[in-house]
Amino acid sequence: MQVTFELPDEVVTQLQPFEDQLPQIIALGLREFNAITQDGFSGMAEVWEFLASLPNPEAIIALRPSEALQTQLSTLLEKNQTVGLTPTEEQLWQHYQYLEHIVRMAKARAFLKLKDAHA
Repeated sequence: MQVTFELPDEVVTQLQPFEDQLPQIIALGLREFNAITQDGFSGMAEVWEFLASLPNPEAIIALRPSEALQTQLSTLLEKNQTVGLTPTEEQLWQHYQYLEHIVRMAKARAFLKLKDAHA
């Protein structure tokens, strides 16, 4: 399908080096846009923003994936174990794995802060 967009010059300048990757950029942007409109921490951007706000250790420890994100993860895991993932889904899965690693590190540090505070 061919689609024509009118974009500001600054956006066009930013996109030019990624011209061959525009379908993936749009797909990722749509997923993030849809995730942001859901409740909880359903999108990766929301988790990054939450962590960037420098929450207290208790808030970090209480951080859990939303039901929508958990469903997405379960679906990707099941599909990976049965029919396999598309390249786009594989990339999304790798992003989720990286995010999970960062959240685990944040939680480990939060537990240490609480332990040190009570010592």
